[in-house]
Amino acid sequence: MQPTQPPANPQTNLPGLSADASTTDTAAVSSAVAKLYDAYPFPPEPLLDEVPPGYNWRWTWPAAYSFCTGRKPETNSVRILDAGCGTGVSTEYLVHLNPGAEVVGIDLSAGAIAVAKERCQRSGADRVTFYNTSIYDVDQIPGEFDLINCVGVLHHMPDPIRGIQALAQKLKPGGIFHIFVYAELGRWEIQLTQEAIALLQGDRRGDYKDGVAVGRTLFSSLPTENRLRKREETRWSLENQRDECFADMYVHPQEIDYNVKTLFDLIDASRLDFVGFSNPQYWDLSRLIGTAPDLIARAAQMNERDRYRLTEVLDPELTHFEFFLSRPPLALADWGDDETLLAAIPERHPCIEGWPSRSFFNYDYQVVSISEAEFAFMEKCNPAQALSVAEILTQIDVQAQTEALEMVRSLQNRQLILLAPTEKKTTASY
Repeated sequence: MQPTQPPANPQTNLPGLSADASTTDTAAVSSAVAKLYDAYPFPPEPLLDEVPPGYNWRWTWPAAYSFCTGRKPETNSVRILDAGCGTGVSTEYLVHLNPGAEVVGIDLSAGAIAVAKERCQRSGADRVTFYNTSIYDVDQIPGEFDLINCVGVLHHMPDPIRGIQALAQKLKPGGIFHIFVYAELGRWEIQLTQEAIALLQGDRRGDYKDGVAVGRTLFSSLPTENRLRKREETRWSLENQRDECFADMYVHPQEIDYNVKTLFDLIDASRLDFVGFSNPQYWDLSRLIGTAPDLIARAAQMNERDRYRLTEVLDPELTHFEFFLSRPPLALADWGDDETLLAAIPERHPCIEGWPSRSFFNYDYQVVSISEAEFAFMEKCNPAQALSVAEILTQIDVQAQTEALEMVRSLQNRQLILLAPTEKKTTASY
């Protein structure tokens, strides 16, 4: 994909290597990427002698599976692959957030793998096996996986299409694949800064320590009202205090930034099904043109991808795409039938903080407030008791059955509860 200006790295304008791209070129770029992460292991989060704080619902198997299917998974005894695990920050969370899972982490950088092993050993994340290998060679890892996590990796590969296809072959039928790649529109200033640093480095490009030094000097020297400096200071400077983050952003030897069109080219190449973006609120056009019914009606006539593209160009602040794919068959739950819903077993979402309270942080760390009836229902969602929706509704003060069931559906839609279907039917009334 061509950015507004020629990129610092000629690879940045490609959604993947062309069919005639040489193995030598791919190996050279992979070697340069490994060299960067050996010099600046990433992510640079500190190592802790305890379980890491907080949660990420996308790394929590029951939460991610429920987001994708609308139901709780049948088992938590799953295999998870962290593809491009870096220093093991995501791997460590995957182990601690999924106590029933077997986790595998792979990365191209031996230095990053060494840090990942120490990180997990120190925090007691002992259900993980690491391999210092390329995603291209993931077929050498035994077995298939229920969940594959690939965050911030494909856009740094010389051939991301080959990478996503290699990973797709390791996904079990019914499994889900979580991916994070860069979006071009929200990274326009980053692209220009990358090019400026590369031009200033000249034949010293590839010396990542020098690149960081050049970039630091550049930002401190530009006029305070300069667009590139302002974007760095207002959006990125807090995380870029660490050289590892600065290097990853501005002197990386390989980067591909996507838009909706090139993103779906990548997805289509995987031969997997697109489940959805993990931030559906961003893709809701009504937040942008909801006051114009005629425009909303016109958008409704578009195909889904064109609506995504319209959202992207109307709100070009998006810096990354985060989404799920699946290998069929992925069974989707339908809670429209009252008897099916009444028989379901609910439990509170595993990624909430501040419970018990009528105001707490939800799965996306946003504060939500619930009604007294909703609180009473959620309070009864105890896995140890495994009460059905019907049984809980008989124990709390609720209105008519129709209103009560809509309340339960609302809790599920807002990812505040997970629902497990059962074969049992009920004719309970309220």
